[in-house]
Amino acid sequence: MKYEDFSWDFRDSNTKELTHCFHAYPAMMIPQVARRLLYKYGDSAETLFDPYCGSGTSLVEANVKDINAIGTDLNPLARLIAKTKTTPIDIQTLDLYLKDFYDYSFKFQFYIQKSISVVVPDFANIDFWFSENAQKKLSLIRDYIDNIKDSKVKNFFLTTFSETVRESSYTKKGEFKLVRIPEEKRTKFNPDSFGIMLSKLSRNKAGLLEFIKQKRNGSVARIFDFNSVDSVPKEIIPDESVDIIITSPPYGDSRTTVAYGQYSRLANQWMGIKNASKVDNLLMGGVRYNSRFKFNSQYLNETLERIEQTDSKRMAEVGSFFIDYKKSIDNISKSVKKNGFVCYVVGNRTVKGINIPMDLITKDFFEENGFRHIETIIRNIPNKRMPSQNSPSNIPGIKSSTMKNEFIVICEKN
Repeated sequence: MKYEDFSWDFRDSNTKELTHCFHAYPAMMIPQVARRLLYKYGDSAETLFDPYCGSGTSLVEANVKDINAIGTDLNPLARLIAKTKTTPIDIQTLDLYLKDFYDYSFKFQFYIQKSISVVVPDFANIDFWFSENAQKKLSLIRDYIDNIKDSKVKNFFLTTFSETVRESSYTKKGEFKLVRIPEEKRTKFNPDSFGIMLSKLSRNKAGLLEFIKQKRNGSVARIFDFNSVDSVPKEIIPDESVDIIITSPPYGDSRTTVAYGQYSRLANQWMGIKNASKVDNLLMGGVRYNSRFKFNSQYLNETLERIEQTDSKRMAEVGSFFIDYKKSIDNISKSVKKNGFVCYVVGNRTVKGINIPMDLITKDFFEENGFRHIETIIRNIPNKRMPSQNSPSNIPGIKSSTMKNEFIVICEKN
């Protein structure tokens, strides 16, 4: 059954409640979707698994409902955000650090001089993306965070720092990929990094207080760094141990769809993450397979044939992504209990003008693993943070509108 349901649009809902306000992230699932799926299909669930957890939307919602959650993501920034959003902190301890940082920032915000000695990180193109003044301020903020002893508070500050880094950079706002603002704007750009940091700390504290108030239970979220394309470690998630999966997987390889790695690169570099510029290569479709692609999905095979008639290179990129996607679903399926549910929120992207029916392909992949398709709900995406245009042909200057709706595919394990 496949149908459109406008009640899933949540057009006027607040998508930044609880700790969902902590950090913007590409293509975030809105909390109302995860929440409604939990109440509809996970009412008696004890464990939720999100294999591509991103910033942790479904994990937060599971914990609020007293459901333990497991999330994994290959992006270090995503894991940091997800962990921070699901970790309660003693507010009195946090307030002490917030007061101390306010005093620290006041001292430098108003009396910062060129003579102040700071150690600026050494990574490629730092001068391309940050002014000298922004580098100095961000280095001072990072120095403060480095000296925080409480790990929970430190992650809270690092998550806030990540957004501060992006807003202090020359990156064009509203873009996920790294695009620099024009020179005339750069000459006038003088970000108040301390002010940005303080404002976001205040916002995030309010979200944390709301999360702690609503949670009031002993559920926990555990965040891991493993690639479900390769395997799902049994010591972390045994076979048939998960009641429900709620997730929004990538819709294609990161380089040609939503650039998770590019979006996170500057923050990861400032936080000292090794190989921060290579995150996109680690994600699904990041490695090109040189083979003929043949799947047990008629929809996918026909789509690849149509793309190949136009561009064999793009067909290989799309086929490589779906090899990884299929491997991931094969591995993830083993972790779900009998009569457990998977809820995949997917989008049908366009390549070379050809629509890729991600919802039907996802359904086929799960049915191949012993699941029964329950329903697919079509929802408009007025609130999902996606670029308004992309470049599906990969030709500079040629743009088209991105997807306006997404598909919630629900399957039950037989």
